[in-house]
Order: sequence, then C-alpha cells, then structure tokens
Amino acid sequence: MDSSRLILLPALVAFLITILATPLVIRFAKKYGLVDDPKKHKHPKVIHTYPIPRGGGLALFLGIAIAALVFLPLDKHLIGILAGATIITIMGIADDKYNLNPYLRLTIGFLAAAAPIVAGIGIAFISNPQGGIIDLSQPQINFFLLGEQRSIWLISDAFALIWIVFMMNTLNMGAKGVDGQLTGVVVIAAVAIAALSLKFSADITQWPVIVLASITAGAFLGFLPWHIYPQKIMPSYGGATLAGFLLAVLSILATTKVGLLIVVLGIPLVDTGYVIIRRIAKGRSPVWGDRGHLHHRLLDAGWSKRRVAAFYWLISAGLAALALNLNTADKLYTMVGVAVVTGGLILWLTYRPKS
Repeated sequence: MDSSRLILLPALVAFLITILATPLVIRFAKKYGLVDDPKKHKHPKVIHTYPIPRGGGLALFLGIAIAALVFLPLDKHLIGILAGATIITIMGIADDKYNLNPYLRLTIGFLAAAAPIVAGIGIAFISNPQGGIIDLSQPQINFFLLGEQRSIWLISDAFALIWIVFMMNTLNMGAKGVDGQLTGVVVIAAVAIAALSLKFSADITQWPVIVLASITAGAFLGFLPWHIYPQKIMPSYGGATLAGFLLAVLSILATTKVGLLIVVLGIPLVDTGYVIIRRIAKGRSPVWGDRGHLHHRLLDAGWSKRRVAAFYWLISAGLAALALNLNTADKLYTMVGVAVVTGGLILWLTYRPKS
C-alpha cells in the first residue's frame, strides 16, 4: 500500500464512521435528555437560542477508536491513548447529562491524561530556542513490577501530564465557542501534525503518528457537517477535551513538536490565558465559564457565528502553514507575536467605544 493510501484511507474510514454515527448519537441524546436548552440552562456563556443535543464527543470517539483499531497495531501506546479517550468520553456523557462540577471534571481529566503516560508516552526532551535540546529524562525512579524493570521519569512525565491537561482545557475553553469553530480548528491542527510527521517519514516510528493524526482529522471533518452553523449537535465538554487530548498526545509522539501545536492554536491559547488571568484578577474561579472569550467579544461587535468560525479557521490555517516552515527560535518569536496581536485585539474589543 502506497503512502497516500496509508494516510487517506484511515482518514476516510474515520470520516464515514463519524458522519454516519452522529445522527444516531443525536437520537440517543434526545432520548436520554442530553440536550442543552437555553431556556432551562441560563448562563452568560450560552449563545444558542434553541435546544441542541449534546454528546458529540461520543460520535467522535467512535470514529477515532474504530478506525484506530482497524489501522494501527494494538500496542501499549494505543491502549493507553484509547484508555484515556474512553475516560474522557464517559466523563463527557456524564457531564452532558448532569453538568458535573468543573473541579471534578478537571480531576478526571488528570486521570485520563495519565493513561498514555503510564503506557510510556512522555516528553523526554524539548528543543531549546537558543539551540540544542533540554533533557527532561532525569531524574528517574527505577523499580521492578510484575517481573520487569520499570521507570518513572519524574520531570518528563510531569511535563507531559501538565501539557495534556492544559491542551484539553485550552480546546474546551478557547476553541469551542461557536458552531463549527472547534471542529475546523482541530482538523487544521491534526493535518499540520500529520504533515510535520511526514517530514520524518523515513523514521518508521512516525507512521503510526501520521495514521492517528489522519484519523483524528477525518473524524472531526466527519463531525463538521453536523456542527457547522446552524449546528445540529454540540461537541460539548467531552468532544472538546477529546480533541485537546489527542492533539497533545500527537504533538508528543511527532518527535516532540510541542511548539508547532502552540503556534497553530495560538489564538485559543492566548484567549484562554487572558480569560484565566482576568478571572483570577477579579477573585473568581478560573474554571467557571463566563461571557468573556474572544468569540463572545467578536459576536458582541456584530460578527455572525459563521464569520467568527471562519476567522478562527483562517488564522489557524495560516499559522499552521507558517509553523511548518519555522525553526524553534522563529516559532518562539511567532508565539510572542500572536500573543501580542491577539491580546491587543481582545483589549480593543473589550474597551472600544460602544456605538
């Protein structure tokens, strides 16, 4: 099988499973009360005006999990990834039904993020913008378990855990604001990771990363027709955190190219950071939602939901194309530039004179 089929076929299967499973999930959500009704769920962050089924994370999980089991070897890494994804999906369905406490969701999120790390996925090193690498593999704790020597890489595993949880919450807080926004951004980010891994395709260990990134892109592309304006179903917390989880793990596996993902998701990252700082400065919990995100400010400025989603897609695509051609130092400068420009836009939209 040639390389193009190796990439496109898994993406197509994930696409078809997701696009066909989503209407079944919509029926399931309506039957069991997994519906977000703005008349009953009154909250400043809610911007839809009619009842919308939740539970999109389940459809996405089915597309990704089934395609992954078909096209990837069931090794310890895939088991760890699917275990974490399963925890996230179950938590997402529970949240869709019962609106779980954000701190409980965060705790379960750490448990889900730990699954691939226990399976051996970690960040052993990161690139130094000044040149060279920063080794995270020391110190280690070595021990015997079940007849085998095992190791805990303290800094590496802690860094990976924080990175995965951070990305899960960034996608949930900063990228899922309006119809189609999240799904389009995730497709772009997953394609960027696949393209990056193709640069290292001579290394056979990168092929599972390329296939999983293609599957992720295909699944979210299959969900897009149901999520684009006017949305028929919401990805909700489960879908958004599943996206962050997969992208974070893929960025680790793709020769630890964390910098690429930070650049591609520059706007959601800066927006999330700004929102957290603002909430803490006002003495409020950083995890309780409000109407202070960039997409809220753009809507308040008169933008349509379609225009807001297109804005996020276009900027993410442009940053992805840029990131694929930057070295580590240039990525750092780009991140700073994105932070300054996005921060300035948020401040201008916040304090601009109202007509």
